[in-house]
Amino acid sequence: MAEQAETLRRAPLSRDRILRAAVALADEAGIESLSMRNLAQDLGVVPMALYKHVANKDKLLDGMIDMVVGEIDPPVPGVDWKHAVRSRILSARQALRRHPWAPLAIESRNMATPAILAYLDSMIEAFRAGGFSADLTHHVMHAMGSRILGFSQELFDASRSAGRSGTTNPDPPAALPPEIAARFPHLAEISLAASHDDASVVGQGCDDQFEFEFALDLLLDGIERLQQQDWTSSRRTR
Repeated sequence: MAEQAETLRRAPLSRDRILRAAVALADEAGIESLSMRNLAQDLGVVPMALYKHVANKDKLLDGMIDMVVGEIDPPVPGVDWKHAVRSRILSARQALRRHPWAPLAIESRNMATPAILAYLDSMIEAFRAGGFSADLTHHVMHAMGSRILGFSQELFDASRSAGRSGTTNPDPPAALPPEIAARFPHLAEISLAASHDDASVVGQGCDDQFEFEFALDLLLDGIERLQQQDWTSSRRTR
């Protein structure tokens, strides 16, 4: 292993090698640990050597995001739009779960990166190929929001951070104190309605993956109904 690490350190520096090292560093220690100096030390080079391949830290982060997006499965030919869209969104979610810093990093960008634009374009293409009008597709993309990229801003998620490492799990939230449960009985009731994943960011008793797929399927079913009805925004109630 030591010989392999030394071989990698001696490999010629390239943009791809820099980005892979940066992704690995962010995965291990969180995005807040990433600096050009730390990355250069990890690669066994001087910091100035990095700037020949990435102009600055913003460009580095853009490249890292595009590497993560590159892990999303390509479109599957010959399947209906609903299965094609669902499978790619769940593949995107798997990619982002491997890199817990990525969702907030994506949200932090003023402009979408080239890989994200290409991914969104391909998703729009899937809807259009499925018979969706441009009008309906426009509203569908708004409705899907960040879910189209495989993540969503969950309720009660105080621990959500771009720098949260995938190597540690946050403490599960404590059960509602009796006085709070008595004051908000309906909230207390649903908090105990299901029990799946104690480390969920949604709340104790919730399974993040289940809740994501549940909402995704609700959206896709509703979207399918609108498409079958030849829905158009010109007929919407104001």
